[in-house]
Amino acid sequence: MSLAPYIRSLGRGPSRSRSLTCEEAQEAMKIILSGEAEPEAVGALLMLLRLRGESVEEVAGFVDAVRASLSAWHGLGAAVDWPSYAAGRTRGYPYFLLAAKLVARAGYPVLLHGWNSHQQGIASVRNALAPLDVPLCRTREDAQVALARHKIAYAPLEALNPKLHELLRLRDALGLRSIVSTVVRMMNPSEAEASLQGVFHPSYRKLQTDVGVQVGQRAQAVIKGGGGEFERHPTKAVTVSRIRNGQTFGEVAQPLIEETRRLHEGGMPSAEVLWLDPNSDAFAEAVVTGTAALALSAIKPALSFADVQDWASALWRERHTRSALPEGDHHEDLSNVSEDGRPFSCYRRRR
Repeated sequence: MSLAPYIRSLGRGPSRSRSLTCEEAQEAMKIILSGEAEPEAVGALLMLLRLRGESVEEVAGFVDAVRASLSAWHGLGAAVDWPSYAAGRTRGYPYFLLAAKLVARAGYPVLLHGWNSHQQGIASVRNALAPLDVPLCRTREDAQVALARHKIAYAPLEALNPKLHELLRLRDALGLRSIVSTVVRMMNPSEAEASLQGVFHPSYRKLQTDVGVQVGQRAQAVIKGGGGEFERHPTKAVTVSRIRNGQTFGEVAQPLIEETRRLHEGGMPSAEVLWLDPNSDAFAEAVVTGTAALALSAIKPALSFADVQDWASALWRERHTRSALPEGDHHEDLSNVSEDGRPFSCYRRRR
């Protein structure tokens, strides 16, 4: 089991090199995840992929292999997949966790998962979990119980797949991000019907949307979010790249408030204070409800942005008195409009 054939294909030079096919990428990632590949070969493969630029086929093949390795986490009953892999020093408090709590209180179980590096203390996602009563779950069994009881759970990447965690941390040795940063955002360990993804660079919206179609993701929303998280800035128009029933399209959510402010600006309340304070900061509140609205829009595509914003705002107002708001008949159930079947591998796609 060697990565040499794939490295040769990628690195033969300007006239002879080529991208990997979906099947080749899938096989390469299987070798990496098995632990059989030499570390030098892994680094060479990842950096060649970065140098050439990630193709849809390559990312899709990697995602298929990773999803197959996570079969123990399939079928947890999550409705929403919410990855959190932003790395950087420009993050503020993780208000998106509050948005995820609102979605959970609306009755849609949310599985958050991730690993974050190079962040200042206030941006720590894991430090915020316990104060916000979001269970951190290191086993499938714990996650299943948490989703059933609380409708929300967080699974750390090193618990989902230690090898993937090791690959992501190669950034420290190589000094550059790799295709793995995209793959972990798209792996959807619980096979939830809706996936929410934040990116730092706008070009990745299209890449991750095209890959989502390729791997059979039934509903997906990708935004350029705060620091790379699925978290919207309420004073800016936000482009949402969507998948619905195999079709891709884009929508623009208009600004919610008029204010010049940064998400990581000093003086903002912590996520815990914001959740508990009845007189909340208007800007921070708009971050939460605006993010929750985009999440609900991915689940309920028949509703307008105005409708889901009203819904999210009502959930916020009721956050201390009710676990969820009743749904009206006008809310279209996700299962009624999505395709049957589960995400499938690139082999089955081609037959």
